[in-house]
Amino acid sequence: MGLELLLVSLLNGISYGLLLFMLSAGLTLIFSLMGVLNFAHASFYMLGAYLGYSFSALWGFWLALWLAPLAVGVLGAMFERYCLRRVHRFGHVPELLVTFGLSYLVLELVQLLWGRSTVPYTLPEALQGPLFHLYGVQFPKSRAFIMLVALLMLASIGLLLAYTRIGLVIQAALEHPEMVQALGHNVPRVFMWVFGGGCALAALAGAIGGNTYVTEPSMAASVGSIIFVVVVVGGMGSLVGAFLASLLIGLLQTLAVAIDTPVARFWQVLGGSSLGEGSAWGQLTVAQLAPILPYVLLVLVLVLRPQGLLGQRQD
Repeated sequence: MGLELLLVSLLNGISYGLLLFMLSAGLTLIFSLMGVLNFAHASFYMLGAYLGYSFSALWGFWLALWLAPLAVGVLGAMFERYCLRRVHRFGHVPELLVTFGLSYLVLELVQLLWGRSTVPYTLPEALQGPLFHLYGVQFPKSRAFIMLVALLMLASIGLLLAYTRIGLVIQAALEHPEMVQALGHNVPRVFMWVFGGGCALAALAGAIGGNTYVTEPSMAASVGSIIFVVVVVGGMGSLVGAFLASLLIGLLQTLAVAIDTPVARFWQVLGGSSLGEGSAWGQLTVAQLAPILPYVLLVLVLVLRPQGLLGQRQD
C-alpha cells in the first residue's frame, strides 16, 4: 500500500467511524438511561435519510439537515410514549420484540412511500468535489463534513450532560430514578425525550450520510448489526467507549479493504503452515475478509473483556 493510499484510507476510515459513532451514540444513550436495546435504531437512520431527501427537494439541504432529525425525534418520542412504555414493565423480551417489529414496519412504509430502488439524494453544491488533493488522491468535502458534524455532536452531548440542568437530571435518573421522581421531575417524560433524542441522532447520521453514500431500503440492514458491534465493543452504556470503538471499527474495515494481499501470506509470516495457493483459502485476500473483521473483533472483546473497552454497566 502506497503512502498516499494509506493516508486517504485513514481519513476515510475516520470519516466512516465517526458516522458509526453518530449512529451508535443515540443507541448508547437510550441503553444507558432506559436499559433498552432498540432494534429499530438503524431504521430511524434510514428514515432520516429519506426525510432528508424529501425535505431537501422542498426546502434545500441545509434546512432539511435540521428538519429531518427533528421529525424523526418526535416520531421516536411518540413511539416510546404510546408503545414502548406500555411493554416496558413486562421486561426486556417484549421491548426487543416491539422494536424488532417496528424495524419491519418502517421498512415497509419506506418502500411504499419512496419505492424499492435508490433515490437521487444528491449532495448540495457546497459539499460537492474534493476538499484537498493528497499525492494525487482526492478527499471529498462530504466526508470531511461528516467528521465535523460528528465531532460537534460529541462535544454538544458532553456539554449537555455535564453542564446543563437537563443533563444533570438525565444522569441522576440513570442511577436513582425514584429519587429524581420524588424531587418533582417527571422521569417518564425524561425517558421519552431521551429516546426521541437518540432517534434524532440516528436520523442526523442518515441525513448527512444518505447523500454521501446511498439512500435505499437496505441501508438500515447494512449498518444495523455494525452499530450493535460498536456499542458492545465500546462498552454497554459508555459514550466515550462507543466513540473509540467506532473509530477502531471504521479504520479496521477501511484499511482492510485497501489491502489486496492474500491471507495465506500473513498466515505464513505468523508461522502457520501453508494454506495452499491454489485452494480457496489460499486465494482469499484481506480485502475480502473486511466485512467480517468487526464481528471477529466483537468475539475477541467478549472473550477477553466482556464489559467492553470502557463499559461499567453489569446488568
